[in-house]
Amino acid sequence: MIAILKAGTSEEQKNNLCNWFEKMGLKTHVSVGDYQTIIGLIGDTSKVDIGLLESMSIIETVKRISEPYKNANRKFHTEDAVIDCGNGVKIGGGNFALIAGPCSVESREQIVEIAKSVKASGAALLRGGAYKPRTSPYDFQGLHEQGIDLLLEAKKVTGMPIVTEIMNVNDIDVFEPVDVVQVGARNMQNFDLLKALGRTKKTVLLKRGLANTIKELLMSVEYIMAGGNENVILCERGIRTFETYTRNTLDISAVPVLHELTHLPVIVDPSHATGISRMVEPMAMAAAAAGADGIMIEVHNDPEHALCDGAQSLRPEQFESVCKKVNKIREALK
Repeated sequence: MIAILKAGTSEEQKNNLCNWFEKMGLKTHVSVGDYQTIIGLIGDTSKVDIGLLESMSIIETVKRISEPYKNANRKFHTEDAVIDCGNGVKIGGGNFALIAGPCSVESREQIVEIAKSVKASGAALLRGGAYKPRTSPYDFQGLHEQGIDLLLEAKKVTGMPIVTEIMNVNDIDVFEPVDVVQVGARNMQNFDLLKALGRTKKTVLLKRGLANTIKELLMSVEYIMAGGNENVILCERGIRTFETYTRNTLDISAVPVLHELTHLPVIVDPSHATGISRMVEPMAMAAAAAGADGIMIEVHNDPEHALCDGAQSLRPEQFESVCKKVNKIREALK
C-alpha cells in the first residue's frame, strides 16, 4: 500500500503519520520527490482502514500494491534512483556509465594496461573477475584476494571505481574495499548472500539468472532492499532459450520493462549474453537504443591467450569503436 501526501504537508505531520503506521507493526518507506511525497507501507496492511486514511487532510490518495516486491517497486519511488558507484561515478536518473575490463584478472600488467585503455576510450568503471564461477572445475578460478588487490592497484593508477563478483557470503569482509559488488547469474537466488549484502551499504550489481523471469529478478532485489540497502543496479545478461548459436539470448525488452516496474537503474552485459565478440557491438548499440543506464563489456589486450572467455572479449581498439557508436545513439535519443 502507498499513501500519497498532499503538497504542503509538514515534516511533523509526515512523521506523525509514519509513527502511526509503525505502531500498527508496519514498516514505512518514505520517498520525497519534487512534486509529491509517497509513504510506502510494508507488512500486513489489512489492518489499515483505507476510509479513515483517505479522510485525513494531508492524504491525496491511497493505493494498494498487488506486486510482492515493494521496495523495488516504482510505485513506491516514482523518480529514477541515482546510484553512487564511487569516485564521483553515478548510474541512473540520466547518468550513463560504460563498465569495461577483462573477464578475469590475470596479472598486474594486464589489469593496469586494460584499465588505462578503457578509461581513455570512455569507460567510467573497471570490471574484472577475482573469484570466477566456472562450469568446469578444471578451468581457471581466478586469483581470489590477490585479484582484488590488483584491481585496487589499477584503481589507484586510473581513479576508476572497480566492479568484481562475490560468490560466497563468507567473503563479504574481503569485498569491503570494492566499490561495486557484483552478484552473478548463478547466485541471483542465493538468498543468504542477498540478505547479507542487504545489511551492508555496498553498491550491488545484481545480474538476472540465466533462466529467471523479470519478476524473480525483482524478488531477489527485494531481499537486498528489505535489509535496508537501496544501492542496487540491475543487469540483463541474457537468458537461456532454445537458440544455441549464441551463448544466451539477450532480452533487450527487459530494459524498458524493468524501467516501467522499478526505479532502479538497468544495465546490459552483451558480452555474456552472446559469447561472441563480433556480436557485442550491435547488442551494445541495441541496449543504448532501448534506454539502458549502462553497458558492461569484457575487454582484453590479448583475447587469444585470455585465461577466461577470450572468445567474447573485445580488444581495446574494438571497445573504443563501440563507445563512439553507443555515444552517437545516446546523443540521437536526446
